[in-house]
Amino acid sequence: MHTHLPPLPRGTGVGPDEPEPARRACLTAILRMSGLRPTRQRLDLADRLLGRDRHVTAEQLYCEASGSGHGLSLATVYNTLRQFQGAGLVRELAFEGMRSVFDTDTSRHHHFYLADEPRILDIPADCLAVSGLPGVPDGYEIDRVEVVVRLRRKAG
Repeated sequence: MHTHLPPLPRGTGVGPDEPEPARRACLTAILRMSGLRPTRQRLDLADRLLGRDRHVTAEQLYCEASGSGHGLSLATVYNTLRQFQGAGLVRELAFEGMRSVFDTDTSRHHHFYLADEPRILDIPADCLAVSGLPGVPDGYEIDRVEVVVRLRRKAG
């Protein structure tokens, strides 16, 4: 499920750096439909993630939230990201040499991993065909195939 929300401006709500009221109502509904209580911390992090095409680490999200004066601990950010992941609102990606990265696009798609930066770019699922997969062990089925194309800058 890719959560599509309007990209409304920040800072037009009740307090500084608060979501606009209509967006806050959407975020509240999404959290409730996902089985999560819409606490201030969850709403703040949901506003920074949902409906925004991002690849972000917990540390990056923590710095953003801390920089805006919200009293969140890094543990709270990690716990909330895990809750969002469990609810299908974000997807966790693991790349060599990087901390866990959370993807706000939960649809089936692939990634370019720019190792020199490090940065992650989406590859639409219909731009890449995967064939010739090996046989699946008895009792298992393929859930999804995710391709990561690792890139580095050309020498010279």
